[in-house]
Parts: sequence; structure tokens; C-alpha cells
Amino acid sequence: MKIAFVIYNGMTALDFIGIFDPVTRLKTMGVKSALRWDIVAFTPAVIDFAGLAFTPDKVGVSLEGYDMVVIPGGFGSRRLAQDKTFLDWIRTAAHCPLKVSVCTGSLIWGAAGLLQGRKATTHPTAYDLLRPYCEVVTDARVVDEGDVITARGVTSAIDLGLYLCELLAGPDARETIRRQMDYSAGR
Repeated sequence: MKIAFVIYNGMTALDFIGIFDPVTRLKTMGVKSALRWDIVAFTPAVIDFAGLAFTPDKVGVSLEGYDMVVIPGGFGSRRLAQDKTFLDWIRTAAHCPLKVSVCTGSLIWGAAGLLQGRKATTHPTAYDLLRPYCEVVTDARVVDEGDVITARGVTSAIDLGLYLCELLAGPDARETIRRQMDYSAGR
């Protein structure tokens, strides 16, 4: 399985790290040795909303070859939801088996047209922004619509990461990783 973790200027670092940490433990803890990932961006350098700098592994590459594409949220998502060039890039993930977002990352999937006719969630303060893009905005930590999975606000990133661990490797893997992370919530 090959994962693209999308990063962008103005993202919330915890949205990214909260899902990155449990999912990548599938490999680092020996559960799924074939798991691979790239940190991808549309720009060569990324600064989160608080000034934390990130360097992507790949810039502007098509997302179509990935099995899962993950988009974090953050205030920058609102601007990117209006950026046609960025959204054209995101649409290269349209046929990926799993499209995943945390918080307002769902606004990006929605603006790219990939939430039509689906339930989705986002941070509660962005429900009204998400409504035009999907059929139903749901007040849930994680919403699984098959090939699109969205998670609510910032801390739901960890819940979503553990949810994906179970989806990809089963409940025992999820529990092992949860214990290693010393995380008590997420169910």
C-alpha cells in the first residue's frame, strides 16, 4: 500500500501528525512491512498556520498512483478550496481507493467535487462551509463513505489514524498501536 500525505501552507500540523503517527506505525512496528508513503505538496516548502516548516518528499506529482491520499485541515484549506490549479491537482486522486481528510481537509475534497452525494464531516465551525459540497454534514468523529473517509476537528486525526489502522490491518493491530501510543480514546 502506498500513501500520499498532502501538506500545504496554512495547514494545522496536528491534523497531519495526528493521522501520520498511527498509520505509519503500521510499518515501523512491523505490522505491514510493505506500507510506503510520501509527503506530497503543490509547493516546494510548506509552513503551517503557526509557522512550523515542512519539506515535502515530492512536489506536484500526480496523486493517481496512490492507494490512499490524506488531506489535513487548517485555515489554508479555505483558500485552497477556491484555487482551481490546486483543485485540479487534487482531482488526480479521484480514482484512488481511499480519499481521507481531517477537519477542514474535507472542504478541499468537496471543492474538488469528490463529496457529491455523500455524508461528510469537518470541524464544527466549518459545517456551513462544507454543506454545499456534500449531501449531509454529519456530527461524528469519523465518517466512512467507502472510498472517502472524513474526520471532524483536530484531535479526531488520532481517532481517524487508529480507525485506518484497523481498516488496513485489523482490530489487533489497532489495539497494539493504540497501546504503544498510550492513547485512551478513539473508539
